[in-house]
Amino acid sequence: MREWTHCPLCGEPLSRREIQDRPRSVCGCGFIDWRNPVPAAALMLLRGEELLWVRRAGEPNKGQWSLPSGFQEWDEDIEVCARRELEEETGLTAGPCGLVGAYSAFDDPRHNALLVVFHAPYAGGEAVAGDDADDARWFPLSAPPEPIAWATHRRALDDLRRRLGAD
Repeated sequence: MREWTHCPLCGEPLSRREIQDRPRSVCGCGFIDWRNPVPAAALMLLRGEELLWVRRAGEPNKGQWSLPSGFQEWDEDIEVCARRELEEETGLTAGPCGLVGAYSAFDDPRHNALLVVFHAPYAGGEAVAGDDADDARWFPLSAPPEPIAWATHRRALDDLRRRLGAD
């Protein structure tokens, strides 16, 4: 993950200082780089005993499988984010959402993330890969595709299977 070398507010070089028991990049203008995780959402779309997965069209983890997911926009509700990502990546829509869990994600080289994962029943549409996916397919809950791109998606799958009694 890239660190700031210059202040994004005034352009001056940043220095390191201990703040709240951690070294942080700071500027004389008052800017502190808190290095907070980026919020993201995923939607586990269920059709009977099948779960929808998408294959990543770009890096990182190109060619690997993931849940339809992505980063939350500034003014966007987190569940709306999950539904938007599902539609952008697959063309599908979901029924009412339930929460699977919230996960700290440390394996994306672009950002650390806080991933909020929802599950919902399939509501309509034909699966067509779009946006940053090059394939969208249904797989049995008991036999997910390999390889799965993100550790948090594997954890969410395990949690959903336990919740549904599908272990």
